[in-house]
Amino acid sequence: MKIKQRTRKSALKRFRVTKTGKVLHRGHGMRHHIAAKSKSRMRSLKQVKKITGTFAIKIKRMLAV
Repeated sequence: MKIKQRTRKSALKRFRVTKTGKVLHRGHGMRHHIAAKSKSRMRSLKQVKKITGTFAIKIKRMLAV
């Protein structure tokens, strides 16, 4: 009998898989100490980042994709 694979809810809140299979996530560092960071750094932190390699494979497994 095969065990049903469950989605890890912590990974579901943090990562998103696109239709083409790319794994995306929001950057960290936007919560506090905003005044100490430059405007250009804040803009780069706001952008959605792509995860590649073995880490992306692990996240897809966590999301049961």
